[in-house]
Amino acid sequence: MKMRNFLVSGGILASLFLSSCSKEPLAGLTEEDSRIYITNYDSTARFSNFNTFSVSDSVTVINNGQVSKQLTSVDLAFINATKEVMRSKGFSLVSKGDSPDVGVNVTRIYNTSTGVINYNDYFGGYGGFYDPYYWGYGGYGYYSPYQYATYTVREGALSIDILNLKQAASTNQIKVVWTGLIRGSGIFNAATAASQVNMLFQQSPYLTTH
Repeated sequence: MKMRNFLVSGGILASLFLSSCSKEPLAGLTEEDSRIYITNYDSTARFSNFNTFSVSDSVTVINNGQVSKQLTSVDLAFINATKEVMRSKGFSLVSKGDSPDVGVNVTRIYNTSTGVINYNDYFGGYGGFYDPYYWGYGGYGYYSPYQYATYTVREGALSIDILNLKQAASTNQIKVVWTGLIRGSGIFNAATAASQVNMLFQQSPYLTTH
């Protein structure tokens, strides 16, 4: 993999621009505006050499390093959307038993992280995270009766990976030739699966049999 393309929704760009004026620059974004689409591909791959594809009939779920297979209605929506996009790019869908040129995996990824906030850092060490002038008490400092608090953040992402099966036997390895990643809010929604997959693949005009 030698090249990465980024597409960031306009809402995020606007929020970043206004971040100096807002303590929560992402708070006003819709779920759609919050999403980030990232693609990466093997620059040595010649996608015109591939004609057929197959998509895994279930979704891989990676939850804090634990791997399982699932097939929910949301998973099925993403699988079907991926099939449609691949067909639109000239690839023919075949079963995995018919020796497809490429295989496509869809993966849900969850990661939960826990951290500790030192409130003294916010109130003193960083020059004051909160603005006392906003409340009409200019020059006053902040005091917290508790110094530390823990927090837990659970992030989700969806990955679509295209694997080179055509050359697997000759190279003794299955090489990933394209990866797409979606991050943000409300990703796992069957109603928006098609639009999200389309947005992801739009970044890759080279991904075609023509």
